[in-house]
Amino acid sequence: MNVGLMFSFRNPPKWKRPWADVYESQLEHAKLAEDLGYNTVWLTEHHFAEDGYSPSLLTLAGAVAAQTRRVRIGTFLLLLPLHNAVRVAEDAATVDVISRGRFDLGIGKGYARHEFLGYGIPHKERASRFEEGIEVIRGIWSEDPFSFHGKHYNLQDIRLTPKPVQHPYPPLWVGALGPKAVDRAARLGCHYLGVGDASAYDEALRRHGRNPSDFNVAQLVWVHLAPSKEQAWDEVQDHVHWMLTVYGQWLSDAGELQGPPTLFKPPPASELRRTTDPLLFTPIVGNAKDVAEGLDQFTRNVRTTHLVLGMHFPGIDPKIVRRSMETFARELLPSFKEKR
Repeated sequence: MNVGLMFSFRNPPKWKRPWADVYESQLEHAKLAEDLGYNTVWLTEHHFAEDGYSPSLLTLAGAVAAQTRRVRIGTFLLLLPLHNAVRVAEDAATVDVISRGRFDLGIGKGYARHEFLGYGIPHKERASRFEEGIEVIRGIWSEDPFSFHGKHYNLQDIRLTPKPVQHPYPPLWVGALGPKAVDRAARLGCHYLGVGDASAYDEALRRHGRNPSDFNVAQLVWVHLAPSKEQAWDEVQDHVHWMLTVYGQWLSDAGELQGPPTLFKPPPASELRRTTDPLLFTPIVGNAKDVAEGLDQFTRNVRTTHLVLGMHFPGIDPKIVRRSMETFARELLPSFKEKR
């Protein structure tokens, strides 16, 4: 199993630090991830967020590529409809060159309405822009020259130089939740970025004549390790609450997710460790044994080829994250990397 770490470069007002310090510490941790033996550094994107949720994903990917030599670099995920696909193809190819072929491009169609308003792009065009964007990126990477005529792109005789190092091009991943989006990921022949059950994706692959064993599934799981479960929760509860609140507001505004009120407005931070109410995500928090058991159960029940660990909760002290990273690497990483 490929085991990696998620980095989002967030800096909430409650714990605000100088931005240069935030970026420096997370880039240091990306290099540390390689030194500790993790397989992949995953980066993630949003826009106009109060906590500065990383808006410039491929710039960060280039920075990670420049200071690492082994670890793969992936996006989980880039919001493709907000970008010009030609520019994405060029920048991603450049990252693949800088990293000598260590880049994975993960993309999604987005959901947060304020992001589309900020970019002046109609929210209803997400799916069509997304599909055309994938075709454009693949074509620019693999054809020379490349032309395309669609609803959103009208391109003539594009020649990309330099091309990506990986042949025919870097792995393409798609993040999806709803049935249409999951089916689209399978139909387009992309690997899957998930946060839970991937059975619908596997079923869709078979429906489109593809073999699920030929495709990877990355699963994001938020974890935190400390000497005891109580200490671990004490260290992360406020940061988990911040995340749940922000995501809940965005999803509520988008109107695309149905569920009980706690999906959109979590209980108080001090109650998170005991609540049985449905949440957008439930982190695995505790000592090494607690986290091992939680992740073992998750990976037994959910197809996972790439385990993506979220340890950098927004605003958390970098020293605490470093301890969690090191503990996992020392006590759990070897056994999880051996899983099939």
